[in-house]
Amino acid sequence: MSLVEEIAALKEKQNAIILAHYYVPEEVQKVADHIGDSFYLAKVAAGTNAQTIVFCGVHFMGEGAKILCPEKRVLLPVPSADCPMAHMASAEKIKELKEKISDLAVVCYINSTAALKSLADVCVTSSNAVKIVRSLPEKNILFIPDENLGSFVAAAVPEKKFYYSGGYCPVHAAVKVQDVIAAKKAHPDALLLTHPECKKEVCELSDYIGSTAGIISFAEKSDKKSFLVCTEPGVLSELYVRCPDKEFYPVTGICEDMKMITLERVLNALKTGEGEVPVEKWFEKARRPLERMLELG
Repeated sequence: MSLVEEIAALKEKQNAIILAHYYVPEEVQKVADHIGDSFYLAKVAAGTNAQTIVFCGVHFMGEGAKILCPEKRVLLPVPSADCPMAHMASAEKIKELKEKISDLAVVCYINSTAALKSLADVCVTSSNAVKIVRSLPEKNILFIPDENLGSFVAAAVPEKKFYYSGGYCPVHAAVKVQDVIAAKKAHPDALLLTHPECKKEVCELSDYIGSTAGIISFAEKSDKKSFLVCTEPGVLSELYVRCPDKEFYPVTGICEDMKMITLERVLNALKTGEGEVPVEKWFEKARRPLERMLELG
């Protein structure tokens, strides 16, 4: 029996589903029941009838599923897979700013730990951040942890005042203007599609800025045949499925922690139950910001 067949048999036996982020390896995406960005996968986790969720992503993603579905078993094939940005905000500074500014909403990017989510008023993703922030009654916004995404939202919602925690995605933030210029010279007919986790100066060179799902949708609908993709290259698997007649060239590097998630790891999680996400003390407080995101987004 092949790995894929073993996984399928265990899924059926355990009433399990596999959720995979766009950034995990293609072989894992192929066995997933649902593939998507953080917002889409959060909605699937919240609505599934499955008793076990195998979340092929980094730790904060598994935490998010467990927060929304505390009665379900959530398994992470690689429990150590992490996102550095998810930790890049100080609880003490958040509390300090909330005490100083009464009209302040703490807006937490979903790419964050459950502990940080528990300090927020609402969570957002790159897909819905502009919409949700614009809808908030507060005029002051503390955006955590990603300052690049926060700056992108601030430009779209100039009527509000923004504060930041200084966090960033190491993979997206590593892209330099000269990298983009060189890529444009190599592929002069290609449109540049950029994730807002990239720095402002990179975004300014782009033809489209949006979430991973937004990038896929833009490429799918565009009449153009060639694209530079300024986000984690794992998304190229889905782009070629949706747009087999088009060409895509990655500009960013790879998230090494996502790369560790393999079919063998998925099978092991289903076989042994290793990597189960426990309920932590701050999950109850983190639930409301996530639920509010689903309501507003």
